[in-house]
Amino acid sequence: MNETQKAELAKVAPAIEAHDRFVVTTHENPDGDALGSLVASRLMFEALGKDAVMYLAGETPLPREYQFMPLTDLQRRLPTDLEERVVFAVDCANESRLGRDPESLLGPSPLVINIDHHHDNSRFGDVNLIVADASSTGEILREILREVRVDLTPEIAEALYIAVVTDTGRFQYSNTSARSLRLAAELVEGGANVHRVFQGVYENVAFAKLKLVARALERAEVLEGGRLIVSHLERNDFEEAGAEEPFSEGIIDYLRAVEGAEIAALIREPPSGNGPSRRVSLRTTEEDLDVSAIARKSGGGGHKQAAGFPSEASVAEITDFIRREFLAQAGAVQ
Repeated sequence: MNETQKAELAKVAPAIEAHDRFVVTTHENPDGDALGSLVASRLMFEALGKDAVMYLAGETPLPREYQFMPLTDLQRRLPTDLEERVVFAVDCANESRLGRDPESLLGPSPLVINIDHHHDNSRFGDVNLIVADASSTGEILREILREVRVDLTPEIAEALYIAVVTDTGRFQYSNTSARSLRLAAELVEGGANVHRVFQGVYENVAFAKLKLVARALERAEVLEGGRLIVSHLERNDFEEAGAEEPFSEGIIDYLRAVEGAEIAALIREPPSGNGPSRRVSLRTTEEDLDVSAIARKSGGGGHKQAAGFPSEASVAEITDFIRREFLAQAGAVQ
């Protein structure tokens, strides 16, 4: 951490110590870092003798691969005593990702603590700890645990391991660092069950998801001589496969792996019909490209190499937009 981040970290422990009741939350359509950080935070507060509840906005089911995690008490409705609870938001780049009406969560709370590693975080909290060069929000939480003097338990270690291993792509993405690898070793020593996590997250694929993968690969378009790969999933694809929206998680990685692809995009029409007409995921393996800059132009955000945005436009319009923005960036970096 740099000096600014260390100063931000120093504010977190006193803020936690000064309050007794918390609501821990993260972004809609959560991934492994979001859910691992959510669980680890709740366990941290319990270890401190605090009253903490986990809350997630929306009605979209959790991704199937994380169903083995201790999330049975996750609330999908706002707590009725928000005016008494500090909001502890993890892995959320901006308040709009906390739900369709973020003010209903943030407004009544006496304090908002924002813990994240997205470089474009909007700093919506009263206390903000943003470490953009951290591999994951889970990595930042490990530092907070030290600050509040909570020891690693096997349960906390495993939740943090899920956060780190998924956001680094099993320690293969460019955000993998010596620090994240050392942390992984510490978490394994602390009791994280690597085999159980691997089986739960990576070897528990529903057949319906394979049908979605097949449909996305079938529809993939190779543009700009193979430098841009775009595919889409329609609502009836989910219905025909018997799949829910979280089943589309990770499909974009198949597109990103195509030889010569600099940017991959997956456009999907949520099967629930709730929220935006379409959601778009963007990935790049190129250090000089920034897909979060593309996402921000459409009300989204994320990391330089992994981002997303909602859209009411058609598939063709979204594809043209991504293509224009990609060419603008690619021309600038040549």
